[in-house]
Amino acid sequence: MRRFLALGAAVLCGASLTACGGDAEPATADGTRSAKVAGVTVETDPELHDRLPERIREAGKVRVASDVPYPPFEMFEKEGGTRITGLDYDLGQALGARLGVEFAFTPQKFDGIVPAIQAGKYDVAISAMTDNKQRQKVLDFVDYSVSGTGILVREGNPEGIRTALDLCGLRVAAQAATNQADFVKELGPECAKADKGKIDLQTYPKDSDTQLALSSGKADAAVITKPAAGYIAKTAGDGSTFDLVDDPEAKGGYNASPNGIAVSKKLPELTDAIQAALQQLIDDGTYGKILDKYGVRSIGVEKATKNAAVD
Repeated sequence: MRRFLALGAAVLCGASLTACGGDAEPATADGTRSAKVAGVTVETDPELHDRLPERIREAGKVRVASDVPYPPFEMFEKEGGTRITGLDYDLGQALGARLGVEFAFTPQKFDGIVPAIQAGKYDVAISAMTDNKQRQKVLDFVDYSVSGTGILVREGNPEGIRTALDLCGLRVAAQAATNQADFVKELGPECAKADKGKIDLQTYPKDSDTQLALSSGKADAAVITKPAAGYIAKTAGDGSTFDLVDDPEAKGGYNASPNGIAVSKKLPELTDAIQAALQQLIDDGTYGKILDKYGVRSIGVEKATKNAAVD
């Protein structure tokens, strides 16, 4: 159901902050604006605004692609609604206020985000996207969190999954074109070595489709980023639909790596301005309050890095 809601919202959202949630004020004549995010009022830094590319300053807007829903990073405020919320959305509003421009979010399927940026449809993506060297060939990243793959199972964990190798021989759902799908593929040789059977990997267009496959019994487990897995386990069906596999040897998730704001390589000034704005939000505590709002302080960073892929 969420898959269709997301597609419908693509027409309605993204035109302005007020259309999709948030408490941002319109920009004034001098290019400043403010927004209240996670209880903090964020104001524009005129120096950072002046560092933006001329096209962005003139438009007063950064076009943002985001794969909605993918809680807690991006989601709709309510089922059937069009207003976007979530960690990535809130961070985008804070960055926009600090830079003095609107960060206008539009839902976009994850596997179409990179081509859409390359085609000039969007300027950036804020969508829990892993910063890796392959993507760096066409995008630059401002890294804002660190997380890895988590394993989501049905309530009660009927298959008794405790570690990644317990996925061997099972049906595992993953979103297409993600690091999580790659993670499952990379388990293949380890499963063969342990003589535990092949994993039946099922890929889907949307993360919500992987959850449906799991809850309906078509899959035995779903792999998604660990923060998202934890949030879903806590909130879906008031916590009675799924469980999170919490492997003590992978506290932050398997293959933990940076998540980044992906920026078109045609806009290096925008990359630098976003990095500087993010560091300000880290230093003044706004960033931490956004993480706390969604219960994911553990994925936070102390420094806004650029292109810090670990693969």
